Amino acid sequence: MTGPLVREELASAEATFLKRGQGAKPDVLLVKRSGGDSVVVKDYSQRSPWVRRWLAPRAVAREERVLEALRDHASVPRVLGRVDPLALVLEYRKGELLSRSLASRLGEERAAQFALKLAAAVAQMHRCGVVHLDLRHRDNILCDAQAQPVLLDFVAAMCFRPGSFWYRWYRPTVLLYDEYALSKWQDRLRPGAEPRPRSLWRRLRSALKRVRQTPPRES
Repeated sequence: MTGPLVREELASAEATFLKRGQGAKPDVLLVKRSGGDSVVVKDYSQRSPWVRRWLAPRAVAREERVLEALRDHASVPRVLGRVDPLALVLEYRKGELLSRSLASRLGEERAAQFALKLAAAVAQMHRCGVVHLDLRHRDNILCDAQAQPVLLDFVAAMCFRPGSFWYRWYRPTVLLYDEYALSKWQDRLRPGAEPRPRSLWRRLRSALKRVRQTPPRES
């Protein structure tokens, strides 16, 4: 970066939408700066007055704090500062979204290696005290040109101080969200592999869903 990104520069810069926000979610913009480098800006300025007044400043501060805890993590884009209380500036990391077809495009061996790298990246994130909570969504994991994982969107993440009471007692519970998501992606990155056995809770949830969707019998 050539210096802090200010709102006036953002308004006049060449920008494209990576994701359009709605409701309480920010616009995610790829912004080309005057110096030639590109950055990602997560901007809440176009949301409702309630979001701008109450939610956005807290969401920006929260995600910035989490990303600072992961500053040395190779799979996490660096936080570069704020435009203002409504917008966060991040390093741009290029890659493609995870999908079922990614495994066939990478090839079986590279896909298996990527799955191992993804597991290692998530484990390192957890050692830093961060639990992502939203890795199930394909928008939040990229595969870069070197087949390295990139983890995105930490707005819902929880950050625990290692060794604290909450780190020891509450963190193991919420870790299950990330472990389930990781299991899902590892299954999809193994072409032709048998799906992993579902847990008792997942089988019960599926059974309840089928019961709710079954139309009542006519008497």
